[in-house]
Amino acid sequence: MRDNGAATVPATAASGGCDGSVIERSWETPDAFSVIFDRYADDIHRYIARRLGSDTADDLMAETFVIAFQRRRRYDPAIPHARPWLYEIATKLIGRHRRHEARRLRALSRVASLAPGTEHDGSEDGVAERLSGNSHSALAGALAGLPARYRDVLLVIAWGELNYEEAAQALGVPVGTVRSRLHRARARLHKALAAAGHPTSTAPQKETDRG
Repeated sequence: MRDNGAATVPATAASGGCDGSVIERSWETPDAFSVIFDRYADDIHRYIARRLGSDTADDLMAETFVIAFQRRRRYDPAIPHARPWLYEIATKLIGRHRRHEARRLRALSRVASLAPGTEHDGSEDGVAERLSGNSHSALAGALAGLPARYRDVLLVIAWGELNYEEAAQALGVPVGTVRSRLHRARARLHKALAAAGHPTSTAPQKETDRG
């Protein structure tokens, strides 16, 4: 996982310019938008696949970029990094599949097995490390029980690898709301895991300002 203390700077002049300049260029030269696809398609696909499965991810990743292309003239080219914008689109598309996501998580919770002696936590790092390997049945079940607004903020950080400020942009909420929802999401996960008889004492308490 990348360092969430600051936004990643994936685009340089050598690779075609920052995202904002590429998108602005695509207003008159549509083919230029392929640079944005090349930069972020794999990340967006991975994020959607972790939440909804690979088959659904193929379609929704493509739809994410179709929507982004159609809305490219609304993008403010002064914003250098398009990651939050793309994750906003992808997360809204995922929102149309809430029931599918919850069913998938519950299915994982039934079929996944937890290795003996393995401890886990409800932090975003714990989610990324454990559930991404489909090995954490209790955590999958706990995630399925989270309200959508809490699951979105937790997973856009854990699997989208956005920092607090980027997550706020992606979800269309203030940074303070991201922090509040993330805190509540962790608390609910800890409570659910404790109720299931799993240890949560190893959950890291991160003090670093990630916004």
